[in-house]
Amino acid sequence: MISILIPVKNAAPFLAPCIFSILQQTETDWEAIFVDDHSTDGSFKIIQAIAKRFPKIKTLTSKGEGIIPALQTAYANSSGNLITRMDADDIMPPNKLKILKELLEQNGSGHVATGKVKYFSENELGQGYINYQNWLNKLASNQNHYKEIYKECVVPSAGFMIMRKDLDKVGAFASALYPEDYDLVFRFYEAGLKIIASNEVVHEWRDHTDRTSRNNPTYQGHFFDLKLHYFLSLDYDDDYELVLIGAGEKGKLLAKKLLDKNIPFSWQTNNQKKIGKDIYGILLQPENIGALHTEQHQVIVVISSPAEVDALQQELAAAQMNLGVFWFC
Repeated sequence: MISILIPVKNAAPFLAPCIFSILQQTETDWEAIFVDDHSTDGSFKIIQAIAKRFPKIKTLTSKGEGIIPALQTAYANSSGNLITRMDADDIMPPNKLKILKELLEQNGSGHVATGKVKYFSENELGQGYINYQNWLNKLASNQNHYKEIYKECVVPSAGFMIMRKDLDKVGAFASALYPEDYDLVFRFYEAGLKIIASNEVVHEWRDHTDRTSRNNPTYQGHFFDLKLHYFLSLDYDDDYELVLIGAGEKGKLLAKKLLDKNIPFSWQTNNQKKIGKDIYGILLQPENIGALHTEQHQVIVVISSPAEVDALQQELAAAQMNLGVFWFC
């Protein structure tokens, strides 16, 4: 059976289409566990009313506050040996559960099943969301998620399925680190779980002004901390020279965090106005890809221009610097 874990926080306008999309699944062996995170808009009453008609829907109230305690409550009260998440403001395509379940049945333990995503909105969809959607879908097509894990969360938070024993292996939802979905994917990476992806859209993501990731302070500003935490834990090797490329706002932020942790590095930029400047006691050097070697360097790239990212990827590939490059952008 599949257990669908669904935290709810003031999602009243979106609950009916969300629940209807679950009820319309072609896969029928599931339970949906809705956990209300102290909503003030009547969300819990809506779920309770619908649950009275459908025994597969369970309703609970979170004992804590925030999405992590809600997920912990849902997981503790779940019974399935396959686990997936759902956001209360989103929609499942009709074959979502079937597609993900079949991927896990075909590949077995040690895998995380996912697929492509589609953003939608009642208003104009922002370009940032379109870019993220396209990037995720490219990863799904190429099946190379972990190669770009330091850019952004490479698995959609409500677009994966995993065997319970594998989720327990990585600590399930016990971690208190935010963003919780990104942290979980890093733990997949740490445990060596392989991500397998369908070319089908498995999740429809609703963008609206009240999305938690837009407004909750536990998300804002924590992405860099999480990336750096796992880089230093999983990939950093002090036998190599660490090179930071990029001296914009994000580059300076990362440089400050590395210095705070006493991590030595050299710093390169192609910004002619910054070359030769001293920032935080580090002299900025001109970008020199040809002098970098996989056997000697680890490279963190923090640049914001997509065109510059593409150009740098080509340069690094030409220099055969494909290993040891970590894209924090």
